[in-house]
Amino acid sequence: MMENFTGCRVLSYCLMCNHIHILLEVRAMPEGGIADADFLKRLSALYGGNFVADVAGQLDAALQEGGMEGGNPERVGEIKGRFTQWFNGRHKRTGTLWEQRFKSVIVESGTAARTMAAYIDLNPVRAGMVEDPAEYRWSSYGEAVGGGKKGNGKKAREGLVRAITPDTDSGFDAGKWKEASRRYRRLLGMALERKNSNTNSQASRETNLRSGMNEAEALAAMKKEEGAATESHRYLGR
Repeated sequence: MMENFTGCRVLSYCLMCNHIHILLEVRAMPEGGIADADFLKRLSALYGGNFVADVAGQLDAALQEGGMEGGNPERVGEIKGRFTQWFNGRHKRTGTLWEQRFKSVIVESGTAARTMAAYIDLNPVRAGMVEDPAEYRWSSYGEAVGGGKKGNGKKAREGLVRAITPDTDSGFDAGKWKEASRRYRRLLGMALERKNSNTNSQASRETNLRSGMNEAEALAAMKKEEGAATESHRYLGR
């Protein structure tokens, strides 16, 4: 409903116990703003036909005010901003709709979009709720793999395909999920490996501290162990 109202698209999401994460694609505002017909269409995603018809009548009246093309732009803007006004009155708050209600980060590159999507889907793993992000039903990856209410996870797959390949012409095509999911699974696996590596390093540091080393000695020992593990990995990789 909110996608249809705002024009944004959800690429990745995760619903946790006390917070949510959402990666959105925000489309560019049309030159000259949102057309009235498009605004009314979006409004119908949230309200019934009678309410939308009433707003349409008010917009038409505002456009006729003054006998000039465009009518009364201030009145038109006031009508289009009514949802924010209603929300503020209902919740006894002021300011813009999202003022101090969330934290946001602009994601511009393809690499950043993929990384952010993986970060979001790995939330339940970091919280110790599941071992595999595919096991968590209330996330974009869990829905894409598990199916969702309609049994195919199409909506979640569309969003993740877009997040995984934003620098291509893939668009929101669930049919490209098979290939995109392989790339995404590798990215999730790399993140899990880094998490496990960091956890092991921290455990090694704590063991060294318990053995009587000071902080500097423990860190030095940890780096030495990491270096030895890296050399071993390079050797085995050959």
